Amino acid sequence: MLIELEKLAKFPWSPWLAQIRTPFGRTAVRWCGDQTAVPGEYHVEWTVDQDIVWGKNVKPADDSGPGVRPGGHCVVLRGRLDPTENGAAVLDLHGTLILLDVADQLPDHVAHTWVDLFVEREKISLHPYEL
Repeated sequence: MLIELEKLAKFPWSPWLAQIRTPFGRTAVRWCGDQTAVPGEYHVEWTVDQDIVWGKNVKPADDSGPGVRPGGHCVVLRGRLDPTENGAAVLDLHGTLILLDVADQLPDHVAHTWVDLFVEREKISLHPYEL
């Protein structure tokens, strides 16, 4: 996914955080790239290191369409959720696929539905890459 890095910040109690902008929202998220990165456009891969639990940290979205926003101590991603054959799930965030581990089986009716995924800020990260 192509994002705009607005700024990087480091606080004593946290990892490097990137303030980012996407075509469908802004948020701050853990940055796993060069700590001297300058503002600008970067291609990134999203990584979520938190199991999802239906009804707890993943819920039906009130709106359709992709979204990225802060949610207190969380990052909220809105996308289409699809279970995989091996018991995991994939969140389609505007054409970017994010693999998710599932703690409990997802309900049958959630395939390809719009959901809001709430991820603790320390458990979601961006990994920049070169094309």
